[in-house]
Amino acid sequence: MSSAKVRASSAVYWLYYTGYSNEKVDISADSLGFKVQNPENQSSQTGEVLRSLPGLAISQDGRHWARIEGEHHSGALFDVGSEGDWDSLFISSPQVVFHGNGDLRMYYHSFDVGNGVFSIGMARSRDGMKWIKLGKIMGGGPKGCFDELGAMNPYVVKNKKDRNYVMAYEGVGADGRRSIGLAMSAEGLKDWRRVEDEAVLKLATMEDGWDSKGIGSPCLVEMDGDVDEWRLYYRGIGNSGRCGIEMAVSDGSDITRFRRWKGFQV
Repeated sequence: MSSAKVRASSAVYWLYYTGYSNEKVDISADSLGFKVQNPENQSSQTGEVLRSLPGLAISQDGRHWARIEGEHHSGALFDVGSEGDWDSLFISSPQVVFHGNGDLRMYYHSFDVGNGVFSIGMARSRDGMKWIKLGKIMGGGPKGCFDELGAMNPYVVKNKKDRNYVMAYEGVGADGRRSIGLAMSAEGLKDWRRVEDEAVLKLATMEDGWDSKGIGSPCLVEMDGDVDEWRLYYRGIGNSGRCGIEMAVSDGSDITRFRRWKGFQV
């Protein structure tokens, strides 16, 4: 995020990230039917979840970064919720959107132990450093849907045309498999609604496909210029557990339909 929008310490770039401690979080896999892991460890067989919190780093050139100490005693921007809160286990995958002067919004996910689902919440800030939580904004979908066991890894953008907010997120099915869904909101606060009951991007149908075992961590981009198109970058997991990055393209301005990119045509 550029400090042309938020200025502090002469920094040009701001980077919000997930920081992991050595403290393990206990999530019972028996009640879920699958292992819960930190996002980048989905190919691991350990099933361990480490407590994580949001952090901030700034840079003048985009190459050399300095951590900024937050209000939490560990240096994080804020802490997990109290016992019984929906985000009491960890805070993961923070993404910050600039709404207007003095209004920054952070979207993140955690695991809601009380309801047994991954959930997305948000926090708000005037300066990008001190944050106030606003609570949970999305939980699990209806029974039988692709996101029955919750939503995670949100990525929010503001639609340049109708000015509403669009969220791409990783949906978790009853079997633990991941796919990508979309939700919309007029104000980007608590009025989020799922676009459809179906995922906009599902696992590859080919058993040996490089993304046949899992997809997630979406990054949604509305293209500039004359091309009326959205691009969806995402992480895929194959049979061997190896990960890669792929792109899907919308059917024009219809962001409910995406097709996997086939590469450049010569």
